[in-house]
Amino acid sequence: MTDAAVLEVRDLHMQFPIGGGILDRLRLDRRGIRLENPIVKAVNGVSLRIERGEIMALVGESGCGKSTVAKTIARIYKPTRGEVRIDGTDVADFGYAQMLPVRARMQMIFQDPYASLNPRQRVRDIVAEPLLEQSKTAQMRAAVPDRIAQLLARVGLNAEHAGRYPHQFSGGQRQRIGIARALSVTPGLIIADEPVSALDVSIQAQILNLMKDLRDEFGLAYLFISHDLSVVHHIADKVGVMYLGFMVENAARDVLFARPRHPYTRALLSAAPSIKPKRDKEEILLTGEVPSALDLPSGCCFRTRCPFAWDRCASEQPALQDVGDGQTVACHLIDEPERDIL
Repeated sequence: MTDAAVLEVRDLHMQFPIGGGILDRLRLDRRGIRLENPIVKAVNGVSLRIERGEIMALVGESGCGKSTVAKTIARIYKPTRGEVRIDGTDVADFGYAQMLPVRARMQMIFQDPYASLNPRQRVRDIVAEPLLEQSKTAQMRAAVPDRIAQLLARVGLNAEHAGRYPHQFSGGQRQRIGIARALSVTPGLIIADEPVSALDVSIQAQILNLMKDLRDEFGLAYLFISHDLSVVHHIADKVGVMYLGFMVENAARDVLFARPRHPYTRALLSAAPSIKPKRDKEEILLTGEVPSALDLPSGCCFRTRCPFAWDRCASEQPALQDVGDGQTVACHLIDEPERDIL
């Protein structure tokens, strides 16, 4: 198992059946026809691999499924099908008792640094909770106070902060508490779901640099969920691009930012704000709405908004293909040199 990746996901699917009631209006397809037994297809065959000490970012528009991937890997949701391998062990079908030791190797940092902390607990209790849950002996429990002090100091907080409540801290300090809690059980993998999106830009930089320092110090691997491409460029080693539950492109960070191959990736990068003068590449404007995950388009999921789509895109779903330098792309343009404008 020593050669196994910290995280390997294979053909992950996550679907949510929809009932009636107030959600009944969602039971219509894009033509207005009522769907029987509607299912939200939130994640559709996503595969990824993260090695020890590596940071992988998932990017895409809101609703593309990146946070659902994160929560399914963390087993907040049980996957509909597929494999989730932590250090080589498939945990996709594990029950609560089986997952308990696994959670010591996989922790999560959430988007909202206030909502993710119990307002009725002091900081010492918040950080101690995972430790006490995982401690198996009295000796381990006795060491918890010292461990809390070490963790708070490592994330830039003082010992006196241990006795305070979450509302007494700023957003950046609360996220540091969340990071200390995640580190408490010495995990190998941390899933960070938009961990800096609720913070000011200057505080974002501090938290990102702290996460990178912790990666170097403890050999951590991160699955980093974000919609902010500047943040991704700063922290990630490689990037996966998602659209409507599908992985459409996957590459090392510098490769992807230098030469994006999928039209959707190009559109995301061209739309990203920049303080630099106007770039050489023309901005790609996407028209139309994102299709419903209740009623996915035939063929390529992006074809309804893609400026380069043609007949094949409507009839055949593209598979991820290796285009060199470890970059994989799910686009029919790769197979059509005469059409390849990427």
